[in-house]
Amino acid sequence: MKFLVIEDNPDIVDTVSLCFELRWPEVEIISAVEGGQGLKLFKAESPDVIILDLGLPDMDGFDVLKKVRSSSNVPVVILTVRGDEMDKVRGLELGADDYITKPFSHIELLARIKAVLRRTRLPEFKTGEKPFRSPGLTIDFSTRTVTVRGQPISLTPIEYNLLHYLVVNEGTVLTHWALLEKVWGEEYTDSSEYLKVYIQRLRNKLEADPSNPRFLISERGIGYKFVRPPSD
Repeated sequence: MKFLVIEDNPDIVDTVSLCFELRWPEVEIISAVEGGQGLKLFKAESPDVIILDLGLPDMDGFDVLKKVRSSSNVPVVILTVRGDEMDKVRGLELGADDYITKPFSHIELLARIKAVLRRTRLPEFKTGEKPFRSPGLTIDFSTRTVTVRGQPISLTPIEYNLLHYLVVNEGTVLTHWALLEKVWGEEYTDSSEYLKVYIQRLRNKLEADPSNPRFLISERGIGYKFVRPPSD
């Protein structure tokens, strides 16, 4: 596997490189000290994971993330000193898969990246699972094709996993804890901002009016449920 580290602090790059050399030697680390250089390596090397700092000398890390997400769903882990909640939410909204605040431990970094890789891999095809059909939404689980109002849409692996879990439990209120544990992993059960961001991303893709959802319904203080709206 190949990981791209976009980070202007050589000490951080050395720390990350040593971490993987000691604990995950199969990973090859390549690095860039500027966002522009990182984007060139991203296109040339097709890394399996990007570890991205936000405070780069030539451009904001969020802009790097936008450019990556315009063409790829490669897992991106933000590694930054910016611990503000709004920065974290913005990173997730722009498509980051995780957000780690410096200083960090080797064990945390390894665990979080392994968790990201685990959840960004789509589940195996389930050929025996019948397609879901309702007014305005069709899901073919055997091909992972999601069609909204007659048009196919693209979902990231995490978006698909979240939608799949909600749909197969149609009508059941699933708690925030259960959704986070199932889709992100047990180490994320207190990270409610991840769930809120991805529910909104799904609503933006599925709902005719995301502010008045018909499929993905909130149960305040509890969780979410998927409902099949009546025929219009």
